[in-house]
Amino acid sequence: MRVRKLTLAAMALAAGLSLTACQNDDGTDQSATPPAASAPSAADGGSGSAGSDQEGGTDSGGKTPNESGGSGGSDATGGSGEDGKTAKCRTDELEITAIDATVGGDDRGTVAVDLKNGGGRDCTLEGYAGVDLKTNAGTLSAKRTGEQAPTVVLADGDTVTFGITYPVNDTGGSGVRITGLVVTPPNETKSVTLDWPGAASLPVTDGSGTPVQVGPMGSAGQGG
Repeated sequence: MRVRKLTLAAMALAAGLSLTACQNDDGTDQSATPPAASAPSAADGGSGSAGSDQEGGTDSGGKTPNESGGSGGSDATGGSGEDGKTAKCRTDELEITAIDATVGGDDRGTVAVDLKNGGGRDCTLEGYAGVDLKTNAGTLSAKRTGEQAPTVVLADGDTVTFGITYPVNDTGGSGVRITGLVVTPPNETKSVTLDWPGAASLPVTDGSGTPVQVGPMGSAGQGG
């Protein structure tokens, strides 16, 4: 009887150990729990991507702000017109003055007009300037001499001169009194009004006499 009881106790103990082992196996099953390293790895990857976007300093085109800014600066510093040529001189960029340039013994008077570039950049003058004389009888427009007008590239600070010739009043009468000189640079609409530096008057004419004439850029003296 005692032997049987010991046998039953041993069998009960073995069964208990077997049950405990099964419970430990179920409790330590790692297949239902994500690996401890997987969550930090995903979090690290997300923050790294955001940090790359914020710290990389690149735009959608792959250029840094300095690169794209430099390219814009290169375009802004160009001193040429849209076609790549030097831009024309504007009236506001030019200092325009006039002096009497008549040579003794000439049968015509001469006024020299200077155009000095003060615009801070090279510019171009092409053709004839517009010239009008204000008189007590109205406005008189000078006629072009007809000479070929070269294109003048005027560097900043440089000056180009053209000439105005007019008939001398030697009739003994008061003639047509000149009160002012109006100059319009080539291809411009804005004019500058100057004091007339030449003789005070023009001879009265029926239109058949010598006209007031203007020479092209670079001319001086008798229209040339």
